[in-house]
Amino acid sequence: MNIIGWVVLGLVAGAIAKMIYPGSQGGGLISTMVLGIVGAFIGGTLYTLITTGKFIIASSGAAAGALIPSLIFAVLGAMVAIFLWGLVTRNA
Repeated sequence: MNIIGWVVLGLVAGAIAKMIYPGSQGGGLISTMVLGIVGAFIGGTLYTLITTGKFIIASSGAAAGALIPSLIFAVLGAMVAIFLWGLVTRNA
């Protein structure tokens, strides 16, 4: 997936995750994109772990070539990233 694809997937996944995740999350467009891109990596890694049983850092998206599975796992990963970011910022 190219850089523009990561940015678009990250923006969409981050926005959907912020809408689904309960509570108020601050941040603007850039933080939403970053959380979405981080979520795509987390989701891709989890997808690889579930399907292959191996812990490999995903570098090409959750399911390369398949938009819907990539988006679903990117949203789930972004929700995990939002949760972890909330834990880090609450204790700071």
